[in-house]
Amino acid sequence: MFKGFDKLEKSWICYDVGNSAFTLLVSTIIPIWFNALATSAGLSDSQYLAYWSYATSIATVLVAVIGPVFGSIADNKNFKKPLFTIALLIGVVGCLVMGVVPDWTLYLVTFVVAKVAYQASLVFYDSMLVDVTTPERMDIVSSQGYALGYLGSCIPFVAAMVLFVLGNPSFLGIIPEKLSISAAFIIIAVWWFAVTIPLLKNYKQKYYVENTSGMISSSFSRLAGTLRNMYRNEKKVFYFLIAFFFYIDGVYTIIDEAVAIGTALGLNQVGLLVVLLLTQVVAFAFATLFGKLSKKYSSTSLIMVCIFGYFTVAIYALFMSTLWQFAIMAFIVGMFQGAIQALSRSYYAQIIPANASGEYFGIYDICGKGAAFMGTTLVGVAVSLTNSINIAVGTLSVLFICGIFFFRKALKA
Repeated sequence: MFKGFDKLEKSWICYDVGNSAFTLLVSTIIPIWFNALATSAGLSDSQYLAYWSYATSIATVLVAVIGPVFGSIADNKNFKKPLFTIALLIGVVGCLVMGVVPDWTLYLVTFVVAKVAYQASLVFYDSMLVDVTTPERMDIVSSQGYALGYLGSCIPFVAAMVLFVLGNPSFLGIIPEKLSISAAFIIIAVWWFAVTIPLLKNYKQKYYVENTSGMISSSFSRLAGTLRNMYRNEKKVFYFLIAFFFYIDGVYTIIDEAVAIGTALGLNQVGLLVVLLLTQVVAFAFATLFGKLSKKYSSTSLIMVCIFGYFTVAIYALFMSTLWQFAIMAFIVGMFQGAIQALSRSYYAQIIPANASGEYFGIYDICGKGAAFMGTTLVGVAVSLTNSINIAVGTLSVLFICGIFFFRKALKA
């Protein structure tokens, strides 16, 4: 699986393998355990989904605020790895703490902290791509990161799911439920950190700006100048970021809320976990496939195919009501999930200046993970107004239509 990649590329890919375990936890067991805490506190299914959506929105808004500034600071010489390490450690500790907090409000607060740290680590990690490989290899390296991330995350997740089934009183219930949840979170946290060690050991910042006095203020100045220049002279980057803002918002909303949506629809929880586990295998296969296709077809054409795929998912969700229908939706999501993220990341890395990659990827994160508040808030408001999970998910199709429109403008710029 690592054939054809050098030591530094392998180390960088490993972080995708590590953080993907937390991503899978966020989209599966974390919302299920929150649902259990919320139900015991007397919250309805609609309230549960609304509060979960709002917490996700808060986390992404916070990242949107801090991401570009920290990304700009990380562009200074020898700053990227320390900032990445701090974000990693906060995320890992937050993951551990979520396994022991007893109250749903404290659980949501801890989730927000861990999610912000996780997303901040990705600002630094994504910007490392320019340091670990060449522009010609970015598509294949980025795609392999997502591909192995999906496959590798299955290893700790299977262990976590077994513990969940053993401890859940609705299933086997042969060990204390809180103990099983705590152990599951510990496994994910340890995996996340352990698999990241090669990157911490081997990464060196190749592209940077020289350190200056007043680093934070100068970072703000550089960021403001970059935004002005992007609007005036870098129309391709500018319109791509707007397109990315819309379509990746819908992508992350579907990923983050998949189990929450299935749970709110009353679908079997173990069935949901099994389906999403199999989806990881599908995502691995198709992310690898799209990585190979990028050698023959342009990344822009493949990104457009992925956006249309997600638009189909949003429309399909209007009619979804059973577990097998959810499984079909999950399979389609798996086909495009890794590809659209990997190809967007590598395409963006190719059209930005390498020595300002942290700053540019901070802006990228605003338009990506930081922008996901729109989709989650849309779902939360829609379900509160209509009391229909299907309509709430179906409204995400608007985001993909906007994404297609602005992506076409970027191609013409």
